[in-house]
Amino acid sequence: MALKVQSPKLSFWERIYVAEVFRGLGVTLKHLAKNTVQQDAMPTYQYPEEKKPLAVRHRSRHRLTVRENGAPKCVACMCCETACPAHCIHIVAEESDEVWIEKRAKIFEIDLLRCVFCGYCVEACPEDAIRMDTDEVVLVGERREDFIVDREFLMRGQGEEWKQGRPAEGPSPRQGEIEAPPATPSDDEGWEAGAPRTPIKIPAGWRTPSKEV
Repeated sequence: MALKVQSPKLSFWERIYVAEVFRGLGVTLKHLAKNTVQQDAMPTYQYPEEKKPLAVRHRSRHRLTVRENGAPKCVACMCCETACPAHCIHIVAEESDEVWIEKRAKIFEIDLLRCVFCGYCVEACPEDAIRMDTDEVVLVGERREDFIVDREFLMRGQGEEWKQGRPAEGPSPRQGEIEAPPATPSDDEGWEAGAPRTPIKIPAGWRTPSKEV
């Protein structure tokens, strides 16, 4: 059975809203004056000069832990790649030089644009080889290749170092302009003479296109 909620009875001044509008403006002006005089007591962080402290269990950009000899702890067990719901981790295994380690990661790539920062890879890793404690939460780039980090960067890279070593980006054709013919046979796939072409850039070894995830 539905209950009937009694509406509050408003006075004459509350019904015409004039007094309520000025009352709301009074609250706003009171906080404005207080924050102008006591700026140190404001609850707002002056970003980016002042950064908000991260939570204890925050999940920032990934990193690979290393052994005492400098080699990564990853044994290419594929647990993180299997547990990842976004399929953003790509691992290629090879035989390890160490007699007590069967495999190691030859290629370890993470597409940070696909990553949902859920932390499943950290929980699934039996070797504590991957962590998300770099405190890097602001990731900025101009193209997709800037967000694909490899094994070497995950072991030692910091800050904006992930953008180093990327191939130079050629000038993009203007809208309606015909792109020049490809220079190499590998660039010739899907190109038709006289038709504008937009190359799809995906990292080597990627199995599933982004649009199918």
